[in-house]
Amino acid sequence: MNQMLILDDDIEACETIESLITRQSHSCDMAHSLKVGLNLLKTKSYDVVFLDVHLPDGNGLDILPEIMALPNPPEVIILTGKGDPDGAELAIKGGVWDYILKPSSVREITLTLNRALKYRQEKNARSEQQQLDLSLVVGVSPGIKTCVQLTSKAARSDSNVLITGETGTGKELFARTIHQNSRRSNQNFVVIDCASLTESLVESTLFGHRKGAFTGAQSDQPGLVKLADGGTLFLDEVGEMPLSLQKVFLRVLQERHFRPVGAPQEDTSNFRLIAATNRDLDMMVEQGKFRSDLLFRINTMHIRLPPLRKRTEDIKPLILSRMNTLEKEYGLTPKRLGDDFLNTLLNYNWPGNVRELFNILERAMVNADEENTLYGVHLSRELRIQVAKAQIKQMTGSEVTSDEAYSANDGVRKIGQEIFKDIFDRPLPPLKEFKGMTEKIYLSEMIRQCNGEITPILKKSELSRSHFYSLLKKYGLSL
Repeated sequence: MNQMLILDDDIEACETIESLITRQSHSCDMAHSLKVGLNLLKTKSYDVVFLDVHLPDGNGLDILPEIMALPNPPEVIILTGKGDPDGAELAIKGGVWDYILKPSSVREITLTLNRALKYRQEKNARSEQQQLDLSLVVGVSPGIKTCVQLTSKAARSDSNVLITGETGTGKELFARTIHQNSRRSNQNFVVIDCASLTESLVESTLFGHRKGAFTGAQSDQPGLVKLADGGTLFLDEVGEMPLSLQKVFLRVLQERHFRPVGAPQEDTSNFRLIAATNRDLDMMVEQGKFRSDLLFRINTMHIRLPPLRKRTEDIKPLILSRMNTLEKEYGLTPKRLGDDFLNTLLNYNWPGNVRELFNILERAMVNADEENTLYGVHLSRELRIQVAKAQIKQMTGSEVTSDEAYSANDGVRKIGQEIFKDIFDRPLPPLKEFKGMTEKIYLSEMIRQCNGEITPILKKSELSRSHFYSLLKKYGLSL
């Protein structure tokens, strides 16, 4: 007997689907809000979820990452009374089984349900046969768990895979994880950095050459494509591949044949392709910078790695894992994490993602030397200032977004420097206390610049008269 959940605020629709499910001898629960539905999903195991898009307390599509991050996520069937092409796209990208509109016939719903159950049965059988080695992947966020599930599917197949994500998100790590869990794991994992391929040596690098093919070719040399024979060929930064090479490589992908430089006949290579890029290949196709036929070839499976700023719950596990590695590699003193250290990193924007996190952590551990605890003071002053500026912007609603904008008002910049000067050589105070410090300094400087005149003060600060006087009283200031 399979367990179903209907998450829909339409009582009549719920009863219709419930009747359909129970007639097939399956068990069924109902929920009419996202909150109740999520509680059920976290406490019980379901095989299929019928999920409405428009619910009283939110959009059903918004909880797809949480559903997909469950240990054994159910198959999700989106059922809604409002046609929404964008919603359908989001749902399919989010990993749902199907997307159908109300009202739908009982026959249509039954067919979709039975297909989903058959697929789930086969999927669970495959999962029991193969346990992945995910030792390289660290993370607990819904986004990273979705990527792990796709990685598992990719490892069991031999299809081409495209991995996209910002610089430093771990594209090569996921590519290696796919290779290590595939049937090709005993063969080579060959990396080609497309950004470093030079026009003059590209064919020799990829396809190899024969002795005497050109000046300096003193012996036969296999290319990277041949080295990947039987294994995996990883095209890193495939978006940087020159157009002239894309056409050549497309033929290699289609036929697995290539000709080494200076060779009289073609050679073959049975490789599995995984490509990665931080660029938008669809946009590059529109701009004529990337071949659409090559994109179709490499994009059989697509894994989108989320940036670190969108999965901050993974920061602590990543830090702990990396700390353990660094302590073993460099013989560093084992260390604990201070609250201010972790809070600072949680509030940073991470433009360099996981790679930047690891570099910052390593510098902090070296800076801490023999100390047992990592504190915020062990982080670079530049990083702490960036975090503090971002917090001030969030508290005050300031539109300042760059150092250039700060330099446009030297007075404000000097005030900021005074605020930062003393606090960054000690642990940061609580946020409420820090906010009070900045407000008091701001008001004091505003009063000084306006010579205590209330009209210009209110105009420049955009405070109401009553609010301004309440702040004066709060901080013991006077005009």
